[in-house]
Amino acid sequence: MKIYLVGGAVRDRLLQRPAGDRDWMVVGATPAQMEAQGFRAVGRDFPVFLHPDTSEEYALARTERKSGRGYRGFVVDADPSVTLEEDLQRRDFTINAIACDEDSGQLVDPYGGIGDIENRVLRHVGPAFVEDPLRVLRAARFMARFAPLGFTIADETLALMREVAASGELDALVPERVWQELRRALASERPSAFLHTLHDAHALAPILPELDALYGVPQRAEYHPEVDTGVHQEMVSDMAARLAPGDDLVGFAALTHDLGKALTPQQEWPRHIMHEQRGLEPLKALCARLKVPAEHQQLAEAVCREHLNVHRIDELRDATVLELLGRCDALRRPERVARIALCCEADKRGRLGFEDGDYPQGETLKRLHRAALSVQARDLDTTHLKGPAIGQALAKARIAAIAAAR
Repeated sequence: MKIYLVGGAVRDRLLQRPAGDRDWMVVGATPAQMEAQGFRAVGRDFPVFLHPDTSEEYALARTERKSGRGYRGFVVDADPSVTLEEDLQRRDFTINAIACDEDSGQLVDPYGGIGDIENRVLRHVGPAFVEDPLRVLRAARFMARFAPLGFTIADETLALMREVAASGELDALVPERVWQELRRALASERPSAFLHTLHDAHALAPILPELDALYGVPQRAEYHPEVDTGVHQEMVSDMAARLAPGDDLVGFAALTHDLGKALTPQQEWPRHIMHEQRGLEPLKALCARLKVPAEHQQLAEAVCREHLNVHRIDELRDATVLELLGRCDALRRPERVARIALCCEADKRGRLGFEDGDYPQGETLKRLHRAALSVQARDLDTTHLKGPAIGQALAKARIAAIAAAR
């Protein structure tokens, strides 16, 4: 029995980045031998065990053979005769196919992963890459994480991604896995690389058609010097990651704020009147298809519907501001306002030449929200009021507080 540290922990160590969970691979062992040493079996699709002391995962070396559609259509062989090199060969990218001997610390790199790390190249291990459609999403998500380090995708890997997209295999991905990869990409440093990579691979349309439809749609150059709505969306997503690092709630709402621009009739281009209202239906469709959590959907709907109102908050009447807060459920969910402000700031600054601009509207929104929230029904004299009259008095007092906070 021989044990190796494999995968992301080895890769991140070589990149001098903080490592996450450690994954271990065991060569030359049977399930019975693992259990005899106190390991607890947990794997459903292939033999995985938890260490009796650390609870870290130890997987038996295995090979995989394609047997059907999708990322689960594989026959697994975890015979003790499977070698280290055979296990590493089934992995997605060379940078993830490096092993470290637990005893000696020696690196085993049969597929050139160390060189690809040095050259900042994301490259597939072998032709079996096309057998797992999930790897297309993983490639895009890795780019969202590693593009800031200078990584690019190897041309031959991009070609295989296009082959997978053309095959229709992406349709076999289950919504939960798509959402998981998207969510992790949105929490990365450069979400635009996720979108750009999928678009280049012709994979954005089958996975996120609502976003793919934004590319090639023009906007007014005086407000959007980048012109292309798809490019604008990439910039907005990166700005959201810059303003709210790791916050996939903000990331998702920023990602979907402009979906309505894809529905603007071409004769109205480059203007996009009512795009914020038009965007709600494709947003709901995307959320339903990917089973997006309710919290993400609710924030995204508020940002999609209200981002133009927040941009012009200084022009809104005090009563209109209170109505905006009500539509966002901001008086019951006060934590939502700061995120809405960040998304709107990302939209405003996610434009060519506007990246370092100010966005005072965000602070104004938060200040007026605090003013409205400071007035509660218990603070009012409602002795002679009943029913709707109490709500009307509360609204009037809150409007006055908003006016005073201007």
